[in-house]
Amino acid sequence: VQLVESGGGLVQTGGSLRLSCAASGDTFKINVMGWYRQAPEKRRDFLVAITSRSGDTKYADSVKDRFTISRDNAKTTMYLQMNSLKPEDTAVYYCYADSLIDTVVYRSWGQGTQVTVSS
Repeated sequence: VQLVESGGGLVQTGGSLRLSCAASGDTFKINVMGWYRQAPEKRRDFLVAITSRSGDTKYADSVKDRFTISRDNAKTTMYLQMNSLKPEDTAVYYCYADSLIDTVVYRSWGQGTQVTVSS
């Protein structure tokens, strides 16, 4: 599975951005897709995930009231709507996909997209 993110950029505090993550390859093997982010000199933190079959979602407490994950009907493109952005949301955002192959879970990562929130 290959993942390509888009939609990052520079936005002012309180603004919104929508990130996209397009999957290709053996997308039918994807069980879960989601987003992490990594600020400079910090660890990569989990933000949100969505299951392929049921569409169940899980959010980190830090973003659950401001960010919304969704996907298209083909389940090959995932979106992250980010509202009420804060300077502390500045980070590189990575999408991921977990694929189940012969009982083993393989994780694919996108290349990352920069989000910068100015104060």
